[in-house]
Amino acid sequence: MPRLPLSPAAEAILSAYGNHIGGVEAIMGSERRGLSAALRELAGRINGADAVRQDVLAIAAELEGGR
Repeated sequence: MPRLPLSPAAEAILSAYGNHIGGVEAIMGSERRGLSAALRELAGRINGADAVRQDVLAIAAELEGGR
């Protein structure tokens, strides 16, 4: 199944993870949801930087397919 186009930020995160596990093609839906959950947890810990927190949440939503 072809991947939907991602923003450069989401693509960079997905690529970094993909490089770690042996290629972006190997990333399955459950792993993308796992990455998204991790980003949401990170966003919850960002204090005083609303723009950064919103960017992280937007990337998380994008990885889940809720772009």
